Amino acid sequence: MTHFLLPLALLIEAAAGYPVALFTRIGHPVTWIGALISRLDLWLNRETWTFGQRKAAGIFALALLLVAVIVPAALLQHFLAPYPLGFVGLAIAASSLLATRSLDAHVRAVATALSTDGLEVGRAAVSRIVGRDPEALDPAGVARAAIESLAENFSDGVVAPALWLALLGLPGIAAYKAINTADSMIGHRTLRHEAFGWAAARLDDLVNLPASRLTALLITAASCLLPAASPRNAITATLRDAPKHRSPNAGWPEAAMGGALGLQLAGPRSYSGVMTPGTPMGDGRTEATADDIFRALRLYRIAVAIGWGLAMAAALAAW
Repeated sequence: MTHFLLPLALLIEAAAGYPVALFTRIGHPVTWIGALISRLDLWLNRETWTFGQRKAAGIFALALLLVAVIVPAALLQHFLAPYPLGFVGLAIAASSLLATRSLDAHVRAVATALSTDGLEVGRAAVSRIVGRDPEALDPAGVARAAIESLAENFSDGVVAPALWLALLGLPGIAAYKAINTADSMIGHRTLRHEAFGWAAARLDDLVNLPASRLTALLITAASCLLPAASPRNAITATLRDAPKHRSPNAGWPEAAMGGALGLQLAGPRSYSGVMTPGTPMGDGRTEATADDIFRALRLYRIAVAIGWGLAMAAALAAW
């Protein structure tokens, strides 16, 4: 039955998401992981230590984090997987580490805000899903930011955890979320985290390599089924632009999405008042709109459905 863990977890997450009442009462597994990372950062990232010492401390902290999430996940899988009801419980636990439904909701909120409430409300909505300066974004910038976030988080929040769940079960997806959360919290080139977060950033790049390429393929496949999208342009943009992105992974889904929709995504971005250079992904329009966000969401839903179909086919074949 473990072959069907991924398809069932995807169905549960898409249907129910993570209940707000449950989050209010006990939080979320990612918030628990984040709290542990904050503690490790406080305990082990000493400003008086040398760069090398802080780098070693970061490696040690990442190892502790992985042990802390893998061991409980492995025990839970060991005791629940053999039993039908236990297997369902295991799928529910795994579904909490997928973000299909929540990603759709957050990006859709940006499109709705921009189309019905105007630029300021659109900026506020997009600031919840991107780290760039919202006040520097015009309406087209808000729309592009939302579409870029949808593409990148499709890889990081859906495809990558699903892939590691398929390969290694609950311990695999738990380890992935720990690495990805650590990268988002400490994997920055700042004075405090350049050394301490080095291991988290490098490992995050590594574990996302297969998923980012697979995400580009899913977006391209989905563009074959959406009349307003171009699979030819998706392939061209991905092969031409993705290797030029400053991230080894983010460019693949962004280039595929931009090419499929006839948009130019990425490029220079403003963070904390500082303009960061970036290579454009795609060579289409820069004047994106709320309608383009809705188009991107339709493409995303088709890609998710294709991914689920592949997961189910693989489970049936393995079974």
